[in-house]
Amino acid sequence: MKKNLKPSTLCVRAGWTPKNGEPVEPPIYQSTTFKYDNTEEMAMLFDLKKEGYFYSRLSNPTNDAVASKIAELEGGVGAMLTSSGQAANFFAVFNICEAGSHIVASTEIYGGTFNLFGVTMKKMGIDCTFIDPEASEEEIQKAFQPNTRVMFGETITNPGCRVLDIEKFARIAHRNGVPLIVDNTFATPVNCRPFEWGCDIVTHSTTKYMDGHAMTVGGVIIDSGNFDWQANADKFPGLCEPDNSYHGLVYTEAFGKLGYITKLVAQLMRDLGSTPSPQSAYMLNIGLESLHLRMAQHCGNAQKIAEYLHDDPRVAWVHYSGLPDDDHFERAQKYLPNGSCGVIAFGLKGDRNTAVKWMDSLELINIATHVADSRTCVLHPASHTHRQLSDEQLRDSGIDPSLIRLSVGLEDADDLLADIKQALDQI
Repeated sequence: MKKNLKPSTLCVRAGWTPKNGEPVEPPIYQSTTFKYDNTEEMAMLFDLKKEGYFYSRLSNPTNDAVASKIAELEGGVGAMLTSSGQAANFFAVFNICEAGSHIVASTEIYGGTFNLFGVTMKKMGIDCTFIDPEASEEEIQKAFQPNTRVMFGETITNPGCRVLDIEKFARIAHRNGVPLIVDNTFATPVNCRPFEWGCDIVTHSTTKYMDGHAMTVGGVIIDSGNFDWQANADKFPGLCEPDNSYHGLVYTEAFGKLGYITKLVAQLMRDLGSTPSPQSAYMLNIGLESLHLRMAQHCGNAQKIAEYLHDDPRVAWVHYSGLPDDDHFERAQKYLPNGSCGVIAFGLKGDRNTAVKWMDSLELINIATHVADSRTCVLHPASHTHRQLSDEQLRDSGIDPSLIRLSVGLEDADDLLADIKQALDQI
């Protein structure tokens, strides 16, 4: 593709450039296997000395076309699709960590990622220190250890809808010789490109806005190509030292800026799987083609609803960075000048039962364990995803017991407001 194309053009055209007589949409290569005429050609593929396809667990032409589109949208050098957003975050971190490594992560991240870092990866010998993203640089610095290998945060937090100070996090990470990984799921590259603010690696749950229609679960990892692994070679032996499973190949030497992504595909996807199907990648691409249009509608609807909730006396608080008195408004103007996303976090005056009563009174809006969908949906973490926790434990996890996560969809904003109002009248 030509350079300097706008995100709206990239959403439609990037990743696949058909030749004369070829289909305008990327074909679905629904095949596990690819045939070659001789042994040597396939041997070259297995030795990573030649580009091509031989087994779809590692790579597939449909998947690669969609990954390439997302890499262009984010401004990265390469990308790899995964079967879920959880897989994307695990692979992104595990690609540069091993037993004995340490992670520094924001406390304000998706609960599944919090558990991945704090419980599951701990069983693998990888420890994590969670830090308050609003703490000073000096305070955050105290969390770093000699074995720290990565720093992690979310552009817009799930479910709290807080905005990450990406430049601050990048500055701290680089001072310690480690990359910053940012989950950009809620903002999407339409509203924020973290690489432009110093981030090194971006992940997404493509299940959310990128798909946008609740059709396919998926994830993606994108590398900026900017982090100098060789300058910190002692921290990243998996990238900078010989890989015995490929005859002593050194990824950073053999592939340069593509070393991180190549290792993801050739080693982790080879050994752990988590490959999306070509059919899922094809449907994801359909969602991507309208991402720029949908995000504008999501943000417009959410702004209107957030303003209403802000002024309703029955609402105790609202977190939406588009509101002028939100404590992250100025930060959002810097990182998200075109709007943040369609997700609003708010709380009603009352207790858990107040939130439940309001949600059960909704007629149009779906109660669903989903977010960033074309249909408006709502979730009360204290009653659903975090129902096993007490109010004190919820607060310790950074979640107000009254928090309601409202994911505003593409319906008419007035119809959504009417449903919200009538449900509020029921309490």
